[in-house]
Parts: sequence; structure tokens; C-alpha cells
Amino acid sequence: MTERYLREPFTGDKVKDFRAGDRVYITGTVYTARDAAHKRITEMIAREEKPPFEIENSIIYYVGPTPARPGRPIGSAGPTTSYRMDAYAPELLDRGQLMMIGKGLRSEEVRESTVKNGAVYCCAIGGAAALMARCIKEAEVIAFEDLGAEAVRKLQVENLPVTVVIDTQGNNLYETGREEYLRSLKD
Repeated sequence: MTERYLREPFTGDKVKDFRAGDRVYITGTVYTARDAAHKRITEMIAREEKPPFEIENSIIYYVGPTPARPGRPIGSAGPTTSYRMDAYAPELLDRGQLMMIGKGLRSEEVRESTVKNGAVYCCAIGGAAALMARCIKEAEVIAFEDLGAEAVRKLQVENLPVTVVIDTQGNNLYETGREEYLRSLKD
């Protein structure tokens, strides 16, 4: 496992050598979107409308933050379960999305699309929403305000900590980590 720092501008060249298990600290623009927003974005694309942000080289964090306390840009911002976006992720990956951030397992279709498109899937620290929020320096609702916490937000983050789970080669930390653990029990 390697520590890596990913800074804007985000491009495929910067993530191609990331490997499952690497710790990544992200600085730059990250967008939020959960399942309701993903549905609307893919519907916009199907109607040939411009989505609320440029999909190519984007990072989408699957989060529905709580309201901000006074003086803070955002409330608690822990990851949501990623499989809810599995129906939409391949479409966005095919359009150049670079990274997905959430928690939990992904479908085989998402893993295959991640590899095909040179993208990565990362997990954020579950249960540490306040820590994640401290890395968010600015937050602005840019689309679907009617969705409340699930509106699309443009975030400016500084050293947002994530772990690569599925890399551009298709390695899956949830599989390799489990295998490694089982091997250690035999030793």
C-alpha cells in the first residue's frame, strides 16, 4: 500500500498507477451525488441535455451531508452505500468519470466498467463523517436543490482521505483483503 496525493486537474494519467489498498488524499473539486441525482443526471444525458457538471475526469462522492453548522461549509459528510449507484455508474464511467467515492461492494458490471474506462472506485471512512467534513473547505449546491441533502454539490476539498478499492487493473480490495486475511489465519 502506498500513500498518494491527487490534486486538480484530475486526469486518467494520475490514477492509472493507483492500486487497490492505496491511501489517497484528494485536493480539488469533488461533486456529490446519490441515487436520485444519478438518476436525473443519466436521464439528462439520455435527452442529450448538458449535465450539471462536466462528467469527464470528475470525482463523485456518494454523500448526502447534514446541514452545515454556523461558520462551516457543510455538516457531517460520511459516505453512503455505493451499490445504489450501480445502475448508473457504467454510463458515467463511459463518459469519462474518473473516480467514485462511497462505501461497500460494487457489482461486477461496475468493476468491469471501471477497468474499461481507466477509473477507480474508492471508499471513504465510514463512521467518521465529521472527519470527512473537516476536509471540505467549500460547498455549493449546483443542481437539484429540491432533493435536499441529496442535491448535487460542488465541493472544494483538501486532503480528503480515501482508500482505493477497485483499481484500473480490476483488483478489488474487498476480495484481495479477504483472501489475505484468510491466509493469515492459516499461518
